[in-house]
Amino acid sequence: MPPRILFFGYSQVGHDCLSLLLERGDHVVALISHEDNPHEKIWFKTPAVAARERGIPVFTPESVNTPEWREKIAALRPDLILSVYYRHMIGTKILALPRLGAWNMHGSLLPKYRGRAPINWAVLHGEPRIGMTLHRMVKSADAGAVVDQEGVDIGPRATAEEAFRQVLPCARHVLARQIDALLAGTARETPQDESQATYFGGRKPEDGRIAWSGTARQIFNLVRAVTDPYPGAFSDVEAARLMVWWAEPDSPATRGRRGAPGEVLSVDPLVVATGDGAIELTKTEWRVAPAPALRVGQML
Repeated sequence: MPPRILFFGYSQVGHDCLSLLLERGDHVVALISHEDNPHEKIWFKTPAVAARERGIPVFTPESVNTPEWREKIAALRPDLILSVYYRHMIGTKILALPRLGAWNMHGSLLPKYRGRAPINWAVLHGEPRIGMTLHRMVKSADAGAVVDQEGVDIGPRATAEEAFRQVLPCARHVLARQIDALLAGTARETPQDESQATYFGGRKPEDGRIAWSGTARQIFNLVRAVTDPYPGAFSDVEAARLMVWWAEPDSPATRGRRGAPGEVLSVDPLVVATGDGAIELTKTEWRVAPAPALRVGQML
């Protein structure tokens, strides 16, 4: 009998990696995934689509780290666990079940950007290169030995969604290179360099609040990291919320402009002072009706 694979996954990365296994004819015994969040914009395929097309059982428990779910998972007799963009921590009792180990596909070039939303964080920090890493799962998040990784260069104006779509094929390439070794128990592992590790937690809509004391480039990076389909960058003006979907840190309207951070320097075009100059807000939306009228000198 071929090895029994238990797949934990979500998002387009999970869909594409599960599809690869099914195309190869690997023995996937079940998918453990998440219910779609009604408050989240679902702009990607999920692995549940691929699983149900092939008659693979799909489970969406709130937590797998309960005695009940540990028993159910043990009853599936997995030889190998593969996690791809599964959003919850998997406990060590489950990780110890498969004889061929438990492995995770993470959306960064580990050891950088361990944790949640790595692509958004990388864009926010202006990284020129991102990637996907296949590694052994251990107790600490994204800290296990690396089997393989692949990266791509991204431009300084790429949004998080654009960066995600650029790096997406890397996950499938890495898994295609390594799945036979994983199933044979012969994958080569390289410990991560802990001195280079960085960790970032999950992002919430509130994290899109603009700190006008930052540089124009920092604010621009925040905007492109959380613009649509993510919740967006924003600034509150009295009782209203100004959503900023795009901005320009070095447009003709910003050059030579200075003011107190958050001060409206121009209304048409809309230019706001930053910690080191100014930024033009080129695509905005008021989350209130009627929209308040901004004026020069007003503070955001």
